Amino acid sequence: MSQKILIVLTSHDTLGNTGKETGFYLPEVSHPVDVFERAGLTVEYVSPKGGKAPMTGIDRTDPLNAEFLDNPQKMAQVENTLHPTQVNPSEYAAIFYAGGHGTMWDFPDNQELASIAARIYAQGGIVGAVCHGPAALVNVQLANQDYLVAGKVVAGFTNEEEIEVGLAEVVPFLLEDKLKERGADIEKAPNFQAKIVVSDRLVTGQNPASAAGVAEQMVRLLVKTQ
Repeated sequence: MSQKILIVLTSHDTLGNTGKETGFYLPEVSHPVDVFERAGLTVEYVSPKGGKAPMTGIDRTDPLNAEFLDNPQKMAQVENTLHPTQVNPSEYAAIFYAGGHGTMWDFPDNQELASIAARIYAQGGIVGAVCHGPAALVNVQLANQDYLVAGKVVAGFTNEEEIEVGLAEVVPFLLEDKLKERGADIEKAPNFQAKIVVSDRLVTGQNPASAAGVAEQMVRLLVKTQ
């Protein structure tokens, strides 16, 4: 039986008070899923509310996006995500938080998802997140009550990138600042350049350009832990 990886998608579809839509960012799912499936992993999806996860970043000129969108099985999965109460963490070798601005609203305070991540990590599993996905990590605490990111090197969407996309005043907090508050040591590349950081069994990436690289490093760690 292949190892299973749980991908977490946001359920949040409103970009603050802008009147614009948000959700998970498709390339931060399509690119990692390609890596995971080529490595023989079984992919399952969960979201804070379960059911259909809102999607942004639908660019069909990206062949992996087009392949994902044209695959009925994959689309059915993201339109019928598990609810956190349906997830048994012991079944998963890894958890991966996809980005998209929606995550900033519904990932940080979801205790069910935080508990799932903490349990997967405690049982020797891998935790990964990319771009705004690390918003899920800001309140994940281990059994000793330490924050998962405390003392670890982490990458995520930077303050500079948030300013450049014009959403620094829209998001509920700046991700880089919150991760630092939780004791993380931030490493970053220039805006929108790939940056992937491995710190123990935590793998994080800065932005969409980092999505496939995060998945590749997660696979590398999973091979080591088998």
